[in-house]
Amino acid sequence: MTNLLSTTLGRLRVVAFLEGISFLVLLGIAMPLKYMASNPEPVRFVGMAHGVLFIAYVLLLIQTTIAYKWTVGKSALAFVASLLPFGTFIADKKLFRED
Repeated sequence: MTNLLSTTLGRLRVVAFLEGISFLVLLGIAMPLKYMASNPEPVRFVGMAHGVLFIAYVLLLIQTTIAYKWTVGKSALAFVASLLPFGTFIADKKLFRED
């Protein structure tokens, strides 16, 4: 794990994983609790965590784009992946591997 956190790309991969998990928890657990069980509290906490992780993801994506000289297209795909459920997991397999 320490080896993974030593590079910008490694940090992006870790944050992408956490952001993807938080997105799935928000959509699959917190939102149904809010609307089906009238319990809005989980959305407040999970939503805040997801928001912070999303901002960290975007900042790390910018850093990685600069450090690894990614094309605009590759960076755009990585950004769009963060907006889709399971997108960051697919991006990790397809985009976030060192060549």
